[in-house]
Amino acid sequence: MDSVGRDFAQILESLRVEARKGDMTIDTAVYEEAELDPCEPVLLGSGSIEARVGIFGRDPGRNEVLQREPFIGKGGQLIRNALGDDVVFWANTVPYKPLGNKAWSVKVKRRFLPMIRDYLVHVWTGDQLITCGNVAFEWFGLADPSLKPLLKQYWMRADRYEANLVVELDGKPITLLPLPHPSPLNARWYPLFPALIRARLQLLRGT
Repeated sequence: MDSVGRDFAQILESLRVEARKGDMTIDTAVYEEAELDPCEPVLLGSGSIEARVGIFGRDPGRNEVLQREPFIGKGGQLIRNALGDDVVFWANTVPYKPLGNKAWSVKVKRRFLPMIRDYLVHVWTGDQLITCGNVAFEWFGLADPSLKPLLKQYWMRADRYEANLVVELDGKPITLLPLPHPSPLNARWYPLFPALIRARLQLLRGT
């Protein structure tokens, strides 16, 4: 097993250990329906770790657990339609489905943060990350509190969904390309999301 394989195996086991502590509200009913162990990280390792572009979301939903595919709900289909044949890297802030689709607490995100950070830094070889929603974008402020002022300043920009922000995570430069959360419940941005992600991808394809 090469170093990347060892890193990934260690990350998976560390995630399982945290999930087995049993003090978080994983939606176990969905995992039972899917015949999956609720302590098994969902979709970690999906896509290509060698893809230059990654998609970073909040957490998997019901469809993702049942079909074991990333971003396949209504919002995810907007992303997939824009991607076409492009191969990307997929990741979430917490690779477990929460009960009731409520966002995980900061406490839970912090627990899983070291493993997701290692995944982004040491396993994924790319450097362009499309963050879907403010939770995914603000995760970088949890990963490195010194980034919080920079992230806050950027989020105030009127062009935050067209511009980009380069951050450094454990010495690795990553360009963040924020987008709104593609949920149908996001009434303001859902209709605009297809055009926004197409514009992002068009620029990335040209670089």
